[in-house]
Amino acid sequence: MVKKNRRVGYSTKEGIIIWYLLPCKEQEEQKILASCRKYLSDRAIRDAFVLTYDQMRRYQGLWHMEKKLLFPANVLLESENEEILKGELSRQKRLVEGISWNILKLDWTENVRGLLRLDLEEEAFLRSLCGEQKHIGMSKGIICKGVTQVFEGPLRGREAQICKIDRHKRLARLEAQKGRKNLRYILAGLEIVERV
Repeated sequence: MVKKNRRVGYSTKEGIIIWYLLPCKEQEEQKILASCRKYLSDRAIRDAFVLTYDQMRRYQGLWHMEKKLLFPANVLLESENEEILKGELSRQKRLVEGISWNILKLDWTENVRGLLRLDLEEEAFLRSLCGEQKHIGMSKGIICKGVTQVFEGPLRGREAQICKIDRHKRLARLEAQKGRKNLRYILAGLEIVERV
């Protein structure tokens, strides 16, 4: 007998919590984040946030750690009820002033069509990678005979998902999960300290 995989999601007494990507203008993510928290009710969203990752950059002769947005020009909304969320988004003209109109395709007589719902598997992948801080820290590893081995950080144990490493920028391109429609690749900080 073949066992079927069960879909497991983060849930509460009220229902299953789903993550949604809300497109916005680049460089205005924090403004939209504050507006979502201010104008959307607790029934519409449980949380509004952005996911970040660490990246090393070299300037002034030194390496500096910087936080970068994992999904630039997007804000993540956590909600139990998609209909209430879409309804409130479509009614909040103050909120959507900063949202990119051509991406979101708002029609005030209909619902918000640009809101992207993440699959439970995609959400679980991001939760496991980012943790409670909603941030992917810097990882460290080595390349031994052409094989990447991560010994520190959130990419440890995920070496098979790394499809490209940029050693100069200290970044890894990570394949989210095969067959996923919304998330294909994400960036994460990876410093290769030695090549053997």
